[in-house]
Amino acid sequence: MGLTPLEGLVMGARSGDLDPGLILHLLEHMGYSPEETDELLNHQSGLLGLSGLSNDMRTLEESARTGNRQAELAIEVFCFRLAKSVAALTVSCAPLDALVFSGGIGENSVLVRKRTLAWLEPLGFVLDKQKNEMHGEDSDGRISPKNAPDVRVIPTDEEVILARGAVSLIAGESP
Repeated sequence: MGLTPLEGLVMGARSGDLDPGLILHLLEHMGYSPEETDELLNHQSGLLGLSGLSNDMRTLEESARTGNRQAELAIEVFCFRLAKSVAALTVSCAPLDALVFSGGIGENSVLVRKRTLAWLEPLGFVLDKQKNEMHGEDSDGRISPKNAPDVRVIPTDEEVILARGAVSLIAGESP
């Protein structure tokens, strides 16, 4: 994220990166007020805005399986933008030691990992489909073949990280 949570990846209800000219277009040509623009970009965009259905990837995946084209579009945009962000990071972090999928979507969505890695194949990322289906549980989280760049699924315990940070602050330490 940058100055605000709008920068970066498409999120549940936030737009993620966008053409700055869109804001001017909304204000000058669509009649949006600054407050309405803020509401649109922060609370009605992202997966929710693209799908017109939900900000929850589980709901979108279920709807896409039953033929909902807007849900399918939201998933594809999310995966493409995630792959684009990873590809951009390879420029400043090359070579990448590993790519880790974590958090709610990264840990739980077989489909998101599959589609994101498909976009990243030109960079050498390969997916072991069986390991991906099992979230890498039989291979210490690894979902890529051994002869390919390391791709893993690693569970996140955000509550523990937040608690440790809070304890550090209370103790007067730098987190």
